[in-house]
Amino acid sequence: MVKALTFKGEKPKKRKRAHKEDTEDGLPTSKQLVPAADAPPEDDENWVSADALTDIAGPVMLVFPTSPATCLSVDQLGAVFAQKVENMVEGSPESAEPHDVRQVWIATRVVGSEGDFTFKGHHGRYLGCDQYGICSATREAISPEETFKLHAADDAPGLFDVQTARSRYLSMDTGKETPEVRGDVDEVGETTHVRVRMQARFKPKHKAEKVEKVRAKISRKELEEEVGRKLEDDEVKKLKKARRDGDYHEAMLDVKVKGKHDKYA
Repeated sequence: MVKALTFKGEKPKKRKRAHKEDTEDGLPTSKQLVPAADAPPEDDENWVSADALTDIAGPVMLVFPTSPATCLSVDQLGAVFAQKVENMVEGSPESAEPHDVRQVWIATRVVGSEGDFTFKGHHGRYLGCDQYGICSATREAISPEETFKLHAADDAPGLFDVQTARSRYLSMDTGKETPEVRGDVDEVGETTHVRVRMQARFKPKHKAEKVEKVRAKISRKELEEEVGRKLEDDEVKKLKKARRDGDYHEAMLDVKVKGKHDKYA
């Protein structure tokens, strides 16, 4: 189950109804659309870049390396458009984070496929691309037009190309005054490359590191209570290391046996 999206730095708050006076068009603001009552820990809130197809899951941001950087966004009516990325922690697309809920898509891998994904917008409808290369997000059900195949870019590590059901690619046309999203490009290139930004808590590597941290988090007092005596500094270090490495019970047995030997020495 995907948790409610929150933006880093926001304080937990209760959900509240949006009123027409909240925005000019009567739609709720991004913060109101995204309650933060169940805000996750700080390290889980961070946005990171997907390194491989197997990383991609949950809330994502599709960032095109244009100048300035732009991302794929969708409004409440399902119109897909290019939006300037304003929130870049380190001043580069590699650190982009959403400042508007319209920039966020829920990526889901199609069961039984290797690189097929669907992208659901904040309004509950799926990103699609028609025969003319026009992108929109107006359908609540998935058809071939709402399915995209992602490929790792050969000439740009860390970037991906998004292929439509008609074997064409999404791109950002910067030849006009306002960048335009297109889905009719036949070959991959700089304009088709996309950086997938995602919440850290959905990335497998982050999950594994978090498990290791939890496993290693144990106090000296807890260790001494389990052993039944005061521990030396080197014994505490040994047990904490063993807890991280997965051979905690063996190390604990050794420490307990050593304690018995010392007692009767």
